[in-house]
Amino acid sequence: MKLILAIVSNDDSSSVSAALTKENYSVTRLATTGGFLRSGNTTIIVGTDDDRVEHAIELIGNESKRRTEIVPSTASYDIGRYASFPVEVQVGGATIFVLDIEQFVKL
Repeated sequence: MKLILAIVSNDDSSSVSAALTKENYSVTRLATTGGFLRSGNTTIIVGTDDDRVEHAIELIGNESKRRTEIVPSTASYDIGRYASFPVEVQVGGATIFVLDIEQFVKL
């Protein structure tokens, strides 16, 4: 038995959850925050058999694509003087952890 923790963008979380649910995975979603942009994301938790892990990872990867966004950035030039300018960054994708589970009980 394995536990999959997938951290995905909020923009992708609905499609990731729908794809996993369609393939009969039990999915739990948690609202989380992180990354250097401090933007919201979703942690998806899936408990599954060992032989279904690769399929779940493939589904997550298909639904959570990387993309480029322009975000504002602020630079300090002197004491009290700041300038704001746009910066292009990569967002999206998924960070996935797969853990061994000793026991799984569904009540």
